[in-house]
This record gives sequence, structure tokens and C-alpha cells, in this order.
Amino acid sequence: MSYAADDYQAFREALGNDVQPLTKSRDKIALARNQTSPSDAQLARRESAQQTSRDERDFLSDEFVDLIGAHDPIEFRRDGIQLGVLERLRHGGYDAEARLHIMRMPVIECRRAVFGFVRDAYEHDLRSVLIVHGRSREDDGHSNIVRSYLSHWLQQLEPVQAFSSAPARQGSIGATFVMLRKSERARSRNRERQQKRRG
Repeated sequence: MSYAADDYQAFREALGNDVQPLTKSRDKIALARNQTSPSDAQLARRESAQQTSRDERDFLSDEFVDLIGAHDPIEFRRDGIQLGVLERLRHGGYDAEARLHIMRMPVIECRRAVFGFVRDAYEHDLRSVLIVHGRSREDDGHSNIVRSYLSHWLQQLEPVQAFSSAPARQGSIGATFVMLRKSERARSRNRERQQKRRG
């Protein structure tokens, strides 16, 4: 008999006959988990991950954004854009050539709608558009979450030159005017017109 077999035999004798081997217990305790609904931002990130392969062109971020105060207007202008353009947007000085309504839509759907709307407006040489998103009475209301994301998204879109909350008669902070840059096609047409005038 080998040393290993001797050791095993000695071990069994030391334990005695009343020792039983451990078995896996079939009794399980269910741990209670607090089931909380995912936030709009979490849902947006989850949906974004699933949508990435479907439309790589939609690069807008659903990452956490700082919420804007429910009563604070939003505005932005790129470097090189005159302050007068922003002032005119603030006062509704441009006609809305197209409108997008995203009120009460989930954040992920808002993101896709805004991306497609701005892309299509730019491709059709529109310059001034209006996005209607609604307004919340509290800082963490759904409309205010969407408005906070909208401000973030519009800054990510290269055709956007400036944007501002609309004047009171056109929706106030429940809507946002957006100024888009001219497409290369529109610039070419302008150059052709100017050359014809000179010639």
C-alpha cells in the first residue's frame, strides 16, 4: 500500500463512521433586490449600444449631461459666428423653414430624430429650423432632460452654427431655434450667381 493510501486510510479512521460528506444544499435563499427602473440616461445608453451597428453615422452621445435649470434659456454660437446672428435667433428674426416636434418622446428617440432632422435640413439647404421639445416646471422633469441633451447634441453637430431658446411667441424655452451653415452646394450656387452678376 502506498503512503497516499495509508494516509487516506488513517484519515478515514480518525474521522469515524458518523461523519457524512458534504452535499450541495438544495435549499436556496433568494436575496431581495431593490428593483429600480433605469433612468432615461441609462435607457438611452443601452439603446445606443444596440443601435451603434445599425447606424454608425449617428455619433451623438447619450452620456451623462449636466441638467439645465428648468427656467434657464439655452444658447450657443460657434467661434466666428457673429453675435448678431445669435441675437436674431433669440428674437425670432428668422423664419423656421422646418420644425421637429419631440415632446414626450423617449430620450433615445429624441436623439435619433434630432440627428436625422439636422442632417436632412442641411442636405436640403435649410438655414433656420425650430425644434419643439416642451418645457418642465422642475429641473429634473422629462422635457428639461430632453432640452439638456438637445443643447449637448446640437453642439456636436458640425452644420449647427448657433442655437437659442425661442422667443415667447414661438414657444419660449419649450422650443429652440437652430441656425445651420450653408452647404457646399449652396455656397457654389452663390458663387455662380455672383460671377454672373459681375460678368
